[in-house]
Amino acid sequence: VQLQASGGGLVQAGGSLRLSCAASGRTSRNYAKGWFRQAPGKEREFVAAISVSGVSTVYADSVKGRFTISRDNAKNTVYLQMNSLKPEDTAVYYCAAASLLGRATSGYDYWGQGTLVTVSS
Repeated sequence: VQLQASGGGLVQAGGSLRLSCAASGRTSRNYAKGWFRQAPGKEREFVAAISVSGVSTVYADSVKGRFTISRDNAKNTVYLQMNSLKPEDTAVYYCAAASLLGRATSGYDYWGQGTLVTVSS
């Protein structure tokens, strides 16, 4: 499974961005997908995840109500719509694939290269 994240950039506080994660590989559609982020000097943290079917989603408390994860299995792509962005959302965002839906970094088997999101105040 290969994952390619895109869509990062510079945005003002209160603005929006949509990240995309294109997956490839024979079995890539059969994986739950997640988004994680890592700010400078901090550990990588869970942001959101979505089940294979797209029916189930989970979010970190810090982004609940502001971020929405979705997937288009026909395009083999997962999205993270980020609204009401805050300076503390600044980080490199990574997409990842897992056999089971979950929050733990250790549960994800495949990782993309990351895309930088910078939110200015």
